[in-house]
Parts: sequence; C-alpha cells; structure tokens
Amino acid sequence: MRQVYPAHREADVVLRDGSTVHVRPVRPEDEGAILAFYQGLSAEARKLRFFGEATDLEQAARDDTRVDYVNDCTLVAEAGPEHRIVGVATYRRLDGDRAEVALAVADAYQGRGLGTILIGHLAEIAESNGIRVFVAWVLPENYRMIQVFRDLGVPVEIRAGIEEIRVTFPTSLTSEAIERFERREQIAAAHALEAVLRPRAVAVIGASRQRGTVGGELFHNLLEYGFNGPVFPVNRNARVVQSVLAYPSIESVPEPVDLAVIAVPAPEVPKVAEECGRKGVRALVVISSGFAEIGPEGRARQDELLRICRAYGMRLVGPNCIGVINTDPEVRLNATFGPLPPAAGRVGFASQSGALGLAIIDYARSLGLGLSSFVSMGNKADISGNDLLNYWETDPRTDVILLYLESFGNPRKFARIARRVARKKPIVAVKSGRTSAGVRAASSHTGALLAASDVTVDALFRQTGVIRTETLEGLFDVATLLANQPLPKGRRVAVVTNAGGPGILAVDSCVAHGLEVPELHETTQEQLRALVPPHASVINPVDLTAPATAEVYRRAIPLVANDASVDALIVIYLPPLRVPSEDVARAIVEAAREVNALGKPMAAVFLSSHGVPEALQDSEVRIPSYAFPEAAAIALARAAQYAEWRERPLTPAPDFPDIRRDEAASVIASVLGRGGGWLDPAETARILSCFGIRLVEQELVATPEEAAQAAARLGGLLVLKAVAPGLTHKTERGAVRLGLESPAAIEAAAREMQERLSREGFTALRFLVQRQVVGGVELLVGVTHDRHFGPVVVCGLGGVLVELLRDISVRLTPLAVEDAREMLRELKGFPLLTGYRGSPPVDIAAVEELLLRVSALAEELPDVAELDLNPVIARADGVVVVDARIRIEQAEPPLPLGARTRPWW
Repeated sequence: MRQVYPAHREADVVLRDGSTVHVRPVRPEDEGAILAFYQGLSAEARKLRFFGEATDLEQAARDDTRVDYVNDCTLVAEAGPEHRIVGVATYRRLDGDRAEVALAVADAYQGRGLGTILIGHLAEIAESNGIRVFVAWVLPENYRMIQVFRDLGVPVEIRAGIEEIRVTFPTSLTSEAIERFERREQIAAAHALEAVLRPRAVAVIGASRQRGTVGGELFHNLLEYGFNGPVFPVNRNARVVQSVLAYPSIESVPEPVDLAVIAVPAPEVPKVAEECGRKGVRALVVISSGFAEIGPEGRARQDELLRICRAYGMRLVGPNCIGVINTDPEVRLNATFGPLPPAAGRVGFASQSGALGLAIIDYARSLGLGLSSFVSMGNKADISGNDLLNYWETDPRTDVILLYLESFGNPRKFARIARRVARKKPIVAVKSGRTSAGVRAASSHTGALLAASDVTVDALFRQTGVIRTETLEGLFDVATLLANQPLPKGRRVAVVTNAGGPGILAVDSCVAHGLEVPELHETTQEQLRALVPPHASVINPVDLTAPATAEVYRRAIPLVANDASVDALIVIYLPPLRVPSEDVARAIVEAAREVNALGKPMAAVFLSSHGVPEALQDSEVRIPSYAFPEAAAIALARAAQYAEWRERPLTPAPDFPDIRRDEAASVIASVLGRGGGWLDPAETARILSCFGIRLVEQELVATPEEAAQAAARLGGLLVLKAVAPGLTHKTERGAVRLGLESPAAIEAAAREMQERLSREGFTALRFLVQRQVVGGVELLVGVTHDRHFGPVVVCGLGGVLVELLRDISVRLTPLAVEDAREMLRELKGFPLLTGYRGSPPVDIAAVEELLLRVSALAEELPDVAELDLNPVIARADGVVVVDARIRIEQAEPPLPLGARTRPWW
C-alpha cells in the first residue's frame, strides 16, 4: 500500500563546492526522468551501479518509483532550472531491520559530496521506519563507493566475496557522523562565500550614471575602493556609466562574472536573476527592496527569486540589503552604497538591518575598529548568519565576529555552529526584539514563565558562548576590547585612577557585573607607596591622586599588573589642568606593552570633553578606551565570562541506559491518536517512569469511597487532589487538600470537592490520593516546546508563588552536565538548596540528574509540547515529583540532516 508522500523530507542542500541541489522523495511520475538519468550515465557508471551494462534500465526506473516510503524508498537530487535528476539513492527492506541500499550520481556531480548527502538522508528515513542496517553490494573496482559510505562517519564493515564486496553499516547516525555533515556544511559555506566576498569579477546590474543614486554609488564605490578585478556596469539605457563601457544585459558581458550586485526595481529582479543563472554567475547580492518585508506579494516574489537561484545553483545575499565589503588588500571589495568604507581590521560583521548597517560602518570607523569583512544579510532568503559563522571560522583575517540579528532562521543549527566557532573566535551579538507579543496563551506554569520574553535567546547565547550585549554601543565596547586585548584569565580586576569618584564607580560596576576587585598584595602596595603621596590609596582601587604625572602612570601600571591577584586592569584618567592628556596616553601605551606581555588585558577610561587622545587610537598597541568607567567594567565582565566559557570542558549530554524509549513512544502514539492534549495522571506517571523520574507514591481513583480505600492502603499523612479536564492551578480552585490523616478525612474532603467542582461545571471528576512529602525545598522543573528553538528546559523555585517570584533558569536541550550545574547556581534561591539558616542541604546532584533526565525526555519525545513538574520536593535523601502535567501536540518534523530550507514550492 502506497503511503502518503513524505513532503517534509524535501530539502535544499549545499554541495562541497557551495552550489545547491534539491533532494526529495521520488514520485510515480519521475519514472521517465529517472530512466533518462540512467541512460545519461557513462558506461562505466552504469556498470558500477548495475553490475553490468545489460540491465533493463526501464525496469530499474519503474522499480525506483514503485515505493511505499517505508519498506522501500527512493530519493532523487535535482539541479538546474529544468529540475534534471543528477542523483538517485534507493533502499529496499531485505528482512527485519536490514535493507539493501544503492546509489548513482551523475558523472558531472561526482566528487562534490552529493552521494554522501543522499545516503545520509536515506539513512534518516530508514531508521525512522525501523531499519537499523544498510547492506550494499559493490564491485571490487568500485572502491570510491565504499568511501562514500565511510564519509558518513559510521562504522563500516566490509566482507569480500566472489567478484563482489558486501558493505554493511548502521542507519543511525552517530555524533561523529553528524559532526562530519556539519563540517561539510562549513566547507560548502566557505566555498559559497568565496564567490560573494572574493569574486574574480563583479557586475552591477542597475549601475547608474548619476551619483547619489543607489546604482550610482554602488558602482562608484567598487571603482573608488580599488576592486582587484573587472567591474562591469549593466544598464540597458546607457552606453557608458561613469566613464566605463556599459552592457545592456548581464548576458552581453564578454567575460565570466562571479558576483552580480542587483539594484533594479523589485518586479524586475526575478527576470534579471534568471539571466544571471544563464550567464553562469555564482552569487547574487540583491540590494532591491520590495520582497518579504512588504507582505504576501513580496513574499511570493522572494520565493520566486530563491527558486531561480536554487535552480541555477547560485547563492543569494539579501534581498533588501545594503551590500557586502571585504577589506583584504588582495580583494578590496566595497559593494555597498554607503559614503565611506570601514577601516581594514580583524573583525567580521554581519547585520540583518540594512540602514543600521550603514550607521554601524560609520561608527566602527569613528572608533578605529577595523573590519575584515561586512555582510548585510537583509531578508536572509538564502545566506544567513549560520553561513557567515562557518566562513569566518576559518577566515585567517577574522579574529572577532559581530552579529546584529532580528530573527533566527534555524536556532538549533545556529547553536551547533556557534558553539563550535566560539571555541576559537569570540562572537558578540545584539538581538533586537526582546519581547514576543502574540505568544500563544500558556496554561502551565512553565509556559507562563516563558511567554512574552526572550529568555530562550539568552539561553541559546549562554550555552553557545555567544556574548550578548543589550545595545549596539555595548556591542562595540566589547568588540574593541576583544579585538585589541588578550582574554582575561580570571575575574579579578585592578582599577588605577587619578580621581576617587570614577574609581569607585568602576569598582561598583565591576562587582555588579560579576567581577572581583581584590586587595593588592602587600609587596605591590609598598612599591606603589613609593610613587604616590602618603594619603593616596594603594589597596585597590589605586588612587594616584590628581597631580599624578605621565611618569607615575607609566611606572604604577606595570606594578599593579604584576600582582598575582590581578587578571585585568581598568586605567582611568581625569585630565587636570597642568598635565597634558597626550603625555599620559603615551605613558599608558608604553605600560600596556608590559601588561599585555603578561597576558592580561587593559582598558582605559579618559574622562575628557576632548575625546580619546590619538596616542591611544593610532599606536601599534591599541588600548580600548571608554568614555565612562561603567562601560569599561561591563566590557571586561563580558570578556571574562566568555573566557570562562571557552575554558569549560566540552561535556556531552549523558546517556541514561535505564530509559524505556519505546514504551514512552507507544504512550505518545496512543495520545496522538485521540488528538493529543493533556495526559491523564496514569499516562503522566508512566511517561515519567520510562525516564527514571521519581513520582510520589499515589493512586488515581474515581469516587470518594475509592479514595478512602486508597488512603487506607497508602497510610500516613496524605494529600487529596481533584482531577478533571480543564482543571488547572488546583490550589486556587480549592482542589488540593493537605495534611489529611485518615481514610475518613480523605473521603469527606473528596465528597466536598465533588459537590463544589461539579457545581462549577467540571465533569468526569476523579481523585488523586498521594503520600504527603514533608520538608525540603519546593522547585519547578519544566519543558515547553518553542516553535523556533525546540524544547526549552526551565527550573526555578516552585510552588504556588513560582510566577510571582520568577526566579528561573532556562536552557535549550540537550543539556550537558555543566548546563544542569549552572542552571541551579544561577537561581537567586540557590542558597536554599545548600542549607540556608540552619536548614539541611538538599541532594543537589539528584536535582541536576532530574534536569538531565527531563532534557532527555524532551529530546526523545518531540511531541511533548509542555511538561510541568511543580512542585518537585528536593531533600537530603533525593528528589520527588509531587505534581506533574504533560501536554502532547503533534510536532513538526525536523529539517532533514544538512538541509538549508524547506522546499520553495
């Protein structure tokens, strides 16, 4: 029986050379196209695929299209505007959990990674259908096919037979396999962006003779900046543009073109893009606006543009952007229409806002912060921040990465890439839109705590080592420090100043942002006393007093930096009347050489209406200088936090061997069969049990009489809770009674609840009788499924006041051991867990394990839309869940491995 066509398996993927193809499951009508593909293979390729040339190709094509997408499945890869098939991969179940796999790739597409991509996607489908092992038979001379399987990163077993080799490998992709796919994406992104940032020839389509227009300034800037290659103006109404011979269309340009910059009215862009595709252009930068940002009509136009780019294998920056810049002397590309290019430097910058990008370039120039490259992403129809991170990771001219983001296309993919890149290079980001109006109403405590906030973005950045700043000014404060100074080895800061007030402000800000201001060693204090007046403070902050000369600064700074209790310095100067600022600036620069030689960063604060002295801006040793002490302290705090994250060992999410995944999945499947919704207490208990999460001893009953019988069996101090569809926040409803000591008390309480709640309209009432847990600390642990970010784990102080206190910590799944540890220690109420005012400390390791098990549950069961464990009682003897709710909702299938986007149609 033919299954429903699995449209969610369609994906656009990037090949090793940066070009793109479309991968999708086969359709019955593909039979003729597959036959043509097989007929177009070389004789050698057909022999390797079919073990000889006498194969009935018509029957092979017929077999490939007669699939049920479960026991057998075929994937095809399409390329070009005519969607010609360039690759076919098929599996057919042999027996039980084994299937035979076969692959063919067009001769022109071999060696570009397509075969491995097809097999990887096919393995994902097979595993989801219960197939655990792929088997392939290959001819001895077809050793390249064996390498395709090895490139997956899974263990490959080979057994030689008579004139054939049998290859077997698992369909489950290991972490190494996934890492290899991501590495291929990184290489592909680098190749794709070579055409954007290092083109050999550029065409400006819409180049204008008139300066002051977008097309005029774009073309002028490319010439003025000195692009090291030909620049072709394309203008159908002019023979010459700014003294350069123009062409009526891109197809009339006589030489190859790598990059086309398009500045024509939006309705004309798709036609121009089609011409670029026919010309063989490798990448487009579309400046024009009038696409998805204006509504449905623009969205349709953008989809058409992307479809054309995909069909021709072109990469796209924009639309609705201001262009790209590469300051490399070997390239010198300024394809923007801004008034001034940035200074050359070692900072890569990407902006999702076009207009803001121009202002940012100007601001960076005023700070003396040089850029290696700049990309205005615009609507991010194709090339996104993920691609740029992949590119800058290996770019030898980029040391620091800056991002201005307004949205995420694929946050979980961003997390994987950013976590890897940030281990090598700092990433500093401003993410606008700190509130999310219109978040769906959330009925659990966990959902309510996360609604209408961007704590998920904070969690994403925190887990991946991305430094988040609140403002663009803060972004550049941190970037200037990171681009010019070493990372601090700790949080201990010394402040050197010639004025007490600014020094105190610096100390307060340091402490407020998690830095330490230790007392200097007695030896350091003695050495400083020899430089300063007797009344000066030398403990920390070090107050050199107002008359301090340049020479005093030059000698004092290295003394402080050599103190073993100091990891970083803030040097403040408030210019008095008699001491020239330039002299002090030169002294600070000279001293900074010694400070940096010790591997310690230094920030300067010049409180002067005349700005920062040129000696600090233009010296070989660049000292980041700030207008006020607070900015310097915040920048150092961000750098210290990042340095600590980078030194943190990588710990994977733990594997719990006692988890019963299949049993849990069967519960979810049955709930989805009735349309999803909130699980009943029995189903909830079963799911938690499958993941080793301890629930308080309890019984679910239907009547007050049965409640009394359950109380007799449980014994001791008891709790009674009413259960009914739609009955949430039970305490406010009077649906919870604590401290009941006998079966009679339980029965009486149940009858009272039954009568009152029935009058209030609740039906199908049942009762939960539980043992009462005495003592301990009440916590909340929960999960909500964010439609952009995936599962989000929350923990905090629990109980009925959870939404009032809002003392929570948030992380995205999967949690590593270190994530769970940090979540607890971020809570303001964490001292309650360690033994506050004589109370016994709780088993913190058990709480951390609970967080990790909840994370595993969320990862394994993507249909869990909300999970709310509140309260969780943490005590010295472990943790126990007292109340639990789980809501099930059909999850959207994830993007296939390595996919860039959903299909464009």
